[in-house]
Amino acid sequence: MIHEIKLKVRDYECDLQGIVNNANYQHYLEHARHEFLLERGISFAQMHEDGIDAVVARLNMEFKTPLRSRDEYVCKLDVKKEGIRIVFYQEIYRASDNKLCVKAKVDSVLVQNGRLISSCPELEDKLFASSDVL
Repeated sequence: MIHEIKLKVRDYECDLQGIVNNANYQHYLEHARHEFLLERGISFAQMHEDGIDAVVARLNMEFKTPLRSRDEYVCKLDVKKEGIRIVFYQEIYRASDNKLCVKAKVDSVLVQNGRLISSCPELEDKLFASSDVL
Protein backbone atom coordinates (compact mmCIF):
# COMPACT_ATOMS: atom_id res chain seq x y z
CA MET A 1 0.00 0.00 0.00
CA ILE A 2 1.30 3.45 -0.86
CA HIS A 3 -0.96 5.68 1.23
CA GLU A 4 -2.77 5.54 4.57
CA ILE A 5 -4.91 7.82 6.68
CA LYS A 6 -6.05 7.34 10.28
CA LEU A 7 -9.58 8.40 11.28
CA LYS A 8 -12.18 7.78 13.99
CA VAL A 9 -15.76 6.48 13.76
CA ARG A 10 -18.36 9.06 14.73
CA ASP A 11 -21.50 8.09 16.65
CA TYR A 12 -23.92 9.06 13.89
CA GLU A 13 -22.21 6.68 11.44
CA CYS A 14 -23.50 3.64 13.36
CA ASP A 15 -26.80 1.85 12.91
CA LEU A 16 -29.14 0.28 15.49
CA GLN A 17 -26.80 -2.68 15.96
CA GLY A 18 -24.09 -0.29 17.17
CA ILE A 19 -21.82 -0.94 14.19
CA VAL A 20 -20.86 1.32 11.31
CA ASN A 21 -23.57 1.31 8.67
CA ASN A 22 -22.28 -0.37 5.52
CA ALA A 23 -22.77 2.73 3.35
CA ASN A 24 -20.40 4.74 5.53
CA TYR A 25 -17.46 2.54 4.57
CA GLN A 26 -17.79 3.89 1.05
CA HIS A 27 -17.41 7.41 2.47
CA TYR A 28 -14.28 6.31 4.36
CA LEU A 29 -12.80 4.84 1.18
CA GLU A 30 -13.65 7.93 -0.86
CA HIS A 31 -12.15 10.26 1.74
CA ALA A 32 -8.91 8.27 1.69
CA ARG A 33 -8.76 8.47 -2.13
CA HIS A 34 -9.37 12.22 -2.09
CA GLU A 35 -6.64 12.79 0.53
CA PHE A 36 -4.26 10.66 -1.53
CA LEU A 37 -5.01 12.69 -4.65
CA LEU A 38 -4.51 15.98 -2.81
CA GLU A 39 -1.13 14.75 -1.54
CA ARG A 40 -0.22 14.08 -5.17
CA GLY A 41 -1.25 17.60 -6.18
CA ILE A 42 -4.46 16.48 -7.90
CA SER A 43 -7.59 18.58 -7.40
CA PHE A 44 -10.99 17.24 -8.50
CA ALA A 45 -12.24 20.82 -8.80
CA GLN A 46 -9.37 21.82 -11.09
CA MET A 47 -9.75 18.64 -13.13
CA HIS A 48 -13.45 19.41 -13.60
CA GLU A 49 -12.64 22.99 -14.65
CA ASP A 50 -10.24 21.50 -17.19
CA GLY A 51 -13.06 19.32 -18.55
CA ILE A 52 -11.90 16.01 -17.03
CA ASP A 53 -13.85 14.05 -14.45
CA ALA A 54 -12.78 10.88 -12.66
CA VAL A 55 -15.83 8.74 -11.95
CA VAL A 56 -16.33 5.46 -10.15
CA ALA A 57 -17.33 2.78 -12.65
CA ARG A 58 -17.46 -0.18 -10.26
CA LEU A 59 -17.03 -0.74 -6.54
CA ASN A 60 -16.65 -4.06 -4.76
CA MET A 61 -16.49 -4.17 -0.96
CA GLU A 62 -15.96 -7.20 1.27
CA PHE A 63 -17.00 -6.69 4.88
CA LYS A 64 -14.82 -8.61 7.35
CA THR A 65 -15.02 -7.10 10.86
CA PRO A 66 -17.37 -4.28 11.93
CA LEU A 67 -16.20 -0.98 13.31
CA ARG A 68 -18.02 0.57 16.27
CA SER A 69 -18.47 4.09 17.58
CA ARG A 70 -15.20 5.79 18.57
CA ASP A 71 -13.05 3.06 16.97
CA GLU A 72 -9.98 4.46 15.31
CA TYR A 73 -9.24 2.96 11.92
CA VAL A 74 -6.62 3.14 9.21
CA CYS A 75 -7.61 3.26 5.57
CA LYS A 76 -4.84 2.14 3.20
CA LEU A 77 -4.70 2.19 -0.56
CA ASP A 78 -2.75 1.26 -3.62
CA VAL A 79 -3.46 2.36 -7.18
CA LYS A 80 -2.81 0.70 -10.53
CA LYS A 81 -3.57 1.47 -14.16
CA GLU A 82 -5.44 -1.46 -15.73
CA GLY A 83 -6.41 -0.77 -19.32
CA ILE A 84 -8.43 2.43 -19.33
CA ARG A 85 -9.31 2.02 -15.65
CA ILE A 86 -7.53 3.54 -12.68
CA VAL A 87 -8.04 0.93 -9.98
CA PHE A 88 -7.78 1.64 -6.27
CA TYR A 89 -7.18 -1.31 -3.97
CA GLN A 90 -8.20 -0.29 -0.48
CA GLU A 91 -8.33 -1.82 2.99
CA ILE A 92 -9.64 -0.55 6.30
CA TYR A 93 -8.10 -1.84 9.55
CA ARG A 94 -9.24 -1.27 13.13
CA ALA A 95 -6.31 0.52 14.74
CA SER A 96 -6.56 -1.12 18.17
CA ASP A 97 -5.81 -4.64 16.91
CA ASN A 98 -4.99 -4.19 13.21
CA LYS A 99 -7.99 -6.37 12.31
CA LEU A 100 -9.12 -6.15 8.67
CA CYS A 101 -12.59 -4.57 8.49
CA VAL A 102 -13.16 -3.92 4.80
CA LYS A 103 -11.42 -4.83 1.59
CA ALA A 104 -12.39 -2.94 -1.56
CA LYS A 105 -11.60 -2.58 -5.23
CA VAL A 106 -12.68 0.68 -6.83
CA ASP A 107 -12.54 0.96 -10.62
CA SER A 108 -12.58 4.52 -11.90
CA VAL A 109 -12.49 5.93 -15.41
CA LEU A 110 -11.82 9.33 -16.89
CA VAL A 111 -14.42 11.30 -18.80
CA GLN A 112 -13.47 14.38 -20.80
CA ASN A 113 -16.27 16.70 -21.85
CA GLY A 114 -18.74 13.82 -21.46
CA ARG A 115 -16.69 11.21 -23.33
CA LEU A 116 -14.71 8.29 -21.96
CA ILE A 117 -10.95 8.73 -22.47
CA SER A 118 -8.25 6.08 -22.18
CA SER A 119 -5.67 8.21 -20.39
CA CYS A 120 -4.62 11.64 -19.19
CA PRO A 121 -0.80 11.85 -19.09
CA GLU A 122 -0.72 14.93 -16.82
CA LEU A 123 -2.92 13.23 -14.24
CA GLU A 124 -1.19 9.87 -14.49
CA ASP A 125 2.26 11.46 -14.09
CA LYS A 126 1.15 12.81 -10.70
CA LEU A 127 -0.87 9.76 -9.74
CA PHE A 128 1.92 7.27 -10.36
CA ALA A 129 4.85 9.61 -9.63
CA SER A 130 6.24 7.70 -6.69
CA SER A 131 6.55 4.05 -5.85
CA ASP A 132 7.20 4.82 -2.18
CA VAL A 133 5.69 2.12 -0.02
CA LEU A 134 4.57 2.77 3.55
